[in-house]
Amino acid sequence: MTLYSRLAAALLLGWATCSAQAGLFEDEEARRAILDLRSSQEEARSSREEMRRSLLDLQNQIEVLRADLARMHGQNEQLARSVSELQRQQKDVMQGVDDRLRKFEPSKVSVDGREFMAEPAEKRDFEAALGIFRKGDFAASQVAFLDFLKRNPQSGYVPSAYFWLGNARYATRDYKEAVQNFRSLLAQAPDHLRAPEAVLSIANCQVELKDLRGARKTLEELVKAYPQSEAAAAAKDRLARLK
Repeated sequence: MTLYSRLAAALLLGWATCSAQAGLFEDEEARRAILDLRSSQEEARSSREEMRRSLLDLQNQIEVLRADLARMHGQNEQLARSVSELQRQQKDVMQGVDDRLRKFEPSKVSVDGREFMAEPAEKRDFEAALGIFRKGDFAASQVAFLDFLKRNPQSGYVPSAYFWLGNARYATRDYKEAVQNFRSLLAQAPDHLRAPEAVLSIANCQVELKDLRGARKTLEELVKAYPQSEAAAAAKDRLARLK
């Protein structure tokens, strides 16, 4: 082999060796790239899985919070209903107390055009006596009115009580006592709504007692004292018949 041939062979061998080494380097780099890619994919999958678990945990926490809020809302509604019920019961109790106290407290009443304060017992007893009179039990109503007057001498009902007591006695023909009852009304309340009727009733009693002179005098006093009343008009007719 010539020198030239040996030199060419050496060059060819060096080139082959370099080419082989270059191929080895390229394969190693490719392998490392593939490994790095796989590692990145594994990390990505791991990250996605971790994120999925985190989202699931967060969703579970949200559901727990929703359940707690719903339970608290239900408790608040129950508490509100309980408070409302307690307030209603308190109002009922206070109303009941007020009603019971009111039964023992004086109240304003209006009878025969007169307003005054009266105890519950006064009102009850007067109305009971008047109820007996209206049923036509005049004897029993006399007892009731006399009892009322005895127990309530300062009551605003007194003038009216005397008026109805006088009528009850007139109905039982106790004319003398009836006159006294009507005079008691006039003495206590000459401006009472029933005063003209009381004077006319006195005249009627006097007629029944055959005291015609006294009846005429009473009728004349009625016309003079209460000229605009219906009783005065009736008194004029009576006077015309008594002459």
